[in-house]
Amino acid sequence: MPARASAVVRLFRYRALFVWGAVVFLLDQITKFWVDATIPFETYFEPGRITVVPSFFHLVHVGNTGAAWGMFAGKSFWLALLALATLGAIYFFRRQLELSRPVVQVIFGLLCGGIVGNLVDRLLHGHVIDFLLFTFGSFDWPAFNIADSAICIGVGLYLIFSFRNDSTPAMAP
Repeated sequence: MPARASAVVRLFRYRALFVWGAVVFLLDQITKFWVDATIPFETYFEPGRITVVPSFFHLVHVGNTGAAWGMFAGKSFWLALLALATLGAIYFFRRQLELSRPVVQVIFGLLCGGIVGNLVDRLLHGHVIDFLLFTFGSFDWPAFNIADSAICIGVGLYLIFSFRNDSTPAMAP
């Protein structure tokens, strides 16, 4: 088999990862493009934010130069490097992570799609665009985006499957 065909066959083994990653990335970037084009920047509070469900769900347009909940604010460059290192580690440890398994590919597709979506924001804008805001009484949950959601869901699924004896996806002895 020619080397080129062999490489295509190897990549095809990871198709679920690529498909899920691409779907997350595209949904994330499309929604951020819409927010950037529609909602003025830094509209966290009234009157700029769009109320979808009163006292519960709003659309905003804020820039986050940090990580979750604004931790490491102003460290966008270092967080971009961390994202690249994480993607590299996932590639490097793909066998140990058992990325050949379809369920693990879905999990890491969510993670990688989210990581790449936020990485693109950091490179293009110098910050991550967050726009989903939920309020609970007087408490505003920190704004987030599709990429953040995919990363959280991916981590949650990874933890669930890691603790299951019959379907541990990674680091098997």
